[in-house]
Amino acid sequence: MGTKLADIMKAEIISLNDLKDRVIAFDAFNTVYAFLSSIRQPDGTPLMDRKGRVTSHLSGLFYRNLNLLEAGVRPVYVFDGKPPELKAAEVDRRKEIRDAAYEEWLVAKEEGRIEDARKAAQASSRLTTSMIEESKNLLAALGIPVIQAPSEGEALAAQMTRANIAWASASQDNDSFLYNCPRLVRNLTISGRRRASRSGSYKAVHPELVDLDMNLRLLGITREQLIDIAILVGTDYNDGVKGIGPKTALKLIKKHLDIEGIEAAEDIQYNFPYDEIRNIFLNPPKADISKPKWHDFDKDNLMRILCNEHDFSLSRVESSLQRLQKALEELRDSTEQSSLTDFF
Repeated sequence: MGTKLADIMKAEIISLNDLKDRVIAFDAFNTVYAFLSSIRQPDGTPLMDRKGRVTSHLSGLFYRNLNLLEAGVRPVYVFDGKPPELKAAEVDRRKEIRDAAYEEWLVAKEEGRIEDARKAAQASSRLTTSMIEESKNLLAALGIPVIQAPSEGEALAAQMTRANIAWASASQDNDSFLYNCPRLVRNLTISGRRRASRSGSYKAVHPELVDLDMNLRLLGITREQLIDIAILVGTDYNDGVKGIGPKTALKLIKKHLDIEGIEAAEDIQYNFPYDEIRNIFLNPPKADISKPKWHDFDKDNLMRILCNEHDFSLSRVESSLQRLQKALEELRDSTEQSSLTDFF
């Protein structure tokens, strides 16, 4: 998902403490997909309740947002609306990949190839309409604002960040930069370690902050040129040019200035409408967004959603909420606010 630009973008390692009192706009679909992919049993089976309904997304959203709120981070989640028409082919391609991965998962699990099963299961993750609604309801019960974007969620999160409604956007998707997001935080919903190889070893994972304007200065290019680099490498709306990665694309753009210049000088033929793709990033649908408002969590509603409906451990959810209540009260005291809502 998204454009592979990490090889040319510099990031700074940060901690949750660096984000205290910051409003962070989360790309909701990207975040929920990450939980569906990563929160699984060793053979790739997702977390499920007694009725066989997947709960990986609810577990990830609940426990990770508890950590964020405890750290004084103010999350807001932006959900996708209708995707651009050019994305239809990519949506179909992703469905084919998921279907094939699901079949591979079943075979690998049956044959006892646990690591292969786990990897295939991660690639087969599906985000359904009911999961989206469950995610929105859970976030609302946590007191976290939920915003519906007219189109791509990361585009509206970028708009909010550029307008200083949010301090940064949180996503694993580099397309945020193409939508002119000034600051992107990566790895914010990932645990402190990630499986690094088939051997089962792990490597440490830290939140990273990427500053768009600083990177553009270091690269010596404009945002429009970064969009052209992304198009050459491949986006959600087109396959890239064969043999061109981000570093090669950067060299070509700096030499020829834009895709048209490369087309004329290098005799490269494109099989995608690059003008239309540019326009998606340069002129995405916008929305009038007011300052988000946070609320105290609704314990009864959270217990109903998690424990009554989806069989989460009653004692664990209760202890987690007690811990959150204590943390929010300490934050309130430290800022001399009159109520938990005033803290936000």
